[in-house]
Amino acid sequence: MDCTLNRILYVEDEPDIQAVARIALETVGGFTLEVCGSGKEALAKAPGFKPDLLLLDVMMPGMDGVSTLQAMRQLSNMREIPVMFMTAKVQPQEIAQLLALGALDVIPKPFDPMTLAHQLKQLWNKHLA
Repeated sequence: MDCTLNRILYVEDEPDIQAVARIALETVGGFTLEVCGSGKEALAKAPGFKPDLLLLDVMMPGMDGVSTLQAMRQLSNMREIPVMFMTAKVQPQEIAQLLALGALDVIPKPFDPMTLAHQLKQLWNKHLA
């Protein structure tokens, strides 16, 4: 597996947060980003996009981040893709539950757009480099 982080599939239902994250990750971070507004859209786009990382919002209408991850794991080429969650719910037990699902890490919201890309790279390198 290539251990370089380039392609991020980002799932977030809130357009304002999508826009800030796009600037943070594409413009500041230089990543190739595919933004999806729902878990269902992510499931449709992920196989063709071939992400290095799934970055999932936890609380979304319809399929939440956990349901999206569980559905992704059913797709053969998505089983091994590392995942990180973004959430405003950062109680220790909630973070522990997300980590227990196999997440590399949990990024608290609101995030700092100027440091988000660096934060992702640091977490990626900590876990996968």
